[in-house]
Amino acid sequence: MGYIDLNLFPILIATLAGLMIGLGYYLTAEPARRPPLDFLILTAIAEFWMACILAGALILAPKQTDAWVMAIGSAVIIWIGFIVPVLLITLRFREHPGPMAAADSLHWLVVLLAQASVMQYLGLIAPPA
Repeated sequence: MGYIDLNLFPILIATLAGLMIGLGYYLTAEPARRPPLDFLILTAIAEFWMACILAGALILAPKQTDAWVMAIGSAVIIWIGFIVPVLLITLRFREHPGPMAAADSLHWLVVLLAQASVMQYLGLIAPPA
């Protein structure tokens, strides 16, 4: 996990981007409520870890095409391969309406795309071999 230390700045900025998107989504969905502090702390930790994993995927992505294609493509593949199935199953199991599950899934797509874009723009450093 040495790549996290090498890329702490882009990962932290990507985390902040994800947090801002999430806060906007939360305040749009729940305009009368403010998120509690424990929720914000847990969200920040989760967003940081998600950015760490995405950074690893971007560093390991094949170099056979444009780096931006790989960054956006990696975010979409992680989203459709992991986030969508888990959210849809969990939210539908709890009997949340389908449109809510779709909106939550799209929120996470926007977060992943923003994080991938921030890290691609700032640049990531592969750890020494």
